[in-house]
Amino acid sequence: MVCSFFFPTFSHLSPNFVFPPLNRFDAMITIPTTYDQKLFQPARIGDIEVANRIVMAPLTRSRADEAKGDVPGSAMNIEYYRQRSNAGLIISEGTQVSPLGKGFIATPGIYSDAQVEGWKPITQAVHDAGSRIVAQIWHVGRVTHADLTGGVQPVAPSNVRPNAMVHTHNGKVDLQQPRALSVEDIKIIVGQYRVGAANAIRAGFDGIELHGANGYLIDQFLRDGANHRTDEYGGSIENRCRFALEVIDAVIAEIGAGRVGIRLSPVTPANDLSDSNPQAVFGYLIEQLNLRGIAFIHFVEGATGGSRDVPGFDFAWARKTFNGTYIANNGYDREMALDAVQTGRADAIAFGRLFIANPDLVLRLRQNAPLNTPNPQTFYTPGTAGYTDYPQLDQAA
Repeated sequence: MVCSFFFPTFSHLSPNFVFPPLNRFDAMITIPTTYDQKLFQPARIGDIEVANRIVMAPLTRSRADEAKGDVPGSAMNIEYYRQRSNAGLIISEGTQVSPLGKGFIATPGIYSDAQVEGWKPITQAVHDAGSRIVAQIWHVGRVTHADLTGGVQPVAPSNVRPNAMVHTHNGKVDLQQPRALSVEDIKIIVGQYRVGAANAIRAGFDGIELHGANGYLIDQFLRDGANHRTDEYGGSIENRCRFALEVIDAVIAEIGAGRVGIRLSPVTPANDLSDSNPQAVFGYLIEQLNLRGIAFIHFVEGATGGSRDVPGFDFAWARKTFNGTYIANNGYDREMALDAVQTGRADAIAFGRLFIANPDLVLRLRQNAPLNTPNPQTFYTPGTAGYTDYPQLDQAA
């Protein structure tokens, strides 16, 4: 909306005050309002209609019920997602496609009937509030520990142990040496992703995002820092992209390309992962994703949670090349987000930590209101503290 005759509210004026008449020049003035900004306008992401272009990024919060089998759906889980349903699109916390895909304490799954039932009231609450939600489905590969997988050794493309640590119920421990997956193992995991996508739709999600970023299993196959294979899943760029594309093809066959996205982080060093030529690897992958017509790519621009200025990949090229929705992430503030969407450098912007502390983030961004500060001490702790108790604007007032 652009207002040709726009006045601010003058509540301090006398009731008898009369505005002077507009002259012909005044009538030609148009003043854009915050509501005119594309960031706050509706959009279409593949087959999903969204009310605005603000995305809630996937956020591990470690509050699923482990005793019941990594099941979500408690009252506080429902309230957490409901509070944040002002986002045009919510991407759920990482949701493992198998018990072996789990890499954090109390993360939810999407492979059992109980988990599907647990997600249903969450997706319903999001829809009732006018938002849309996709499930981020993942397998962490080597970024886990037997303490989290029921005693089973972690798996990976190759038996390369990452120099990183993970939190378990026994404290923070070094990652273990993973077992290299066989070709038969790989086919089984591709099938687990496909079941996860089907289960997500059964649970009421509007689609899925594959977690192909931050050093987890799909990313491990893509990058030569972890993938030392010499078979059809290793070596050449085409071979290293094979697993990712087989997973993409499987979930597309299950739920349709218009409800499928993927998260990518071409240059992040997260979880001790690297690649000798990320532009070539991810450039090839993006061109292949174009052929499949997926809904979106969710890019971590730079180092996850760190510097945006990391060399090795041209995100402007990716924006121009990818035919679907480009969702940008990593360190965006209000002005950066407004500018990126307004100028076309991104179609939508994903916010992570700001959504943790500001359940009504869209309203705060629209009004340029003060933001709550997130408390990292409660990111992964049990209970409602730091989860559903951040004040909204009306409560703060």
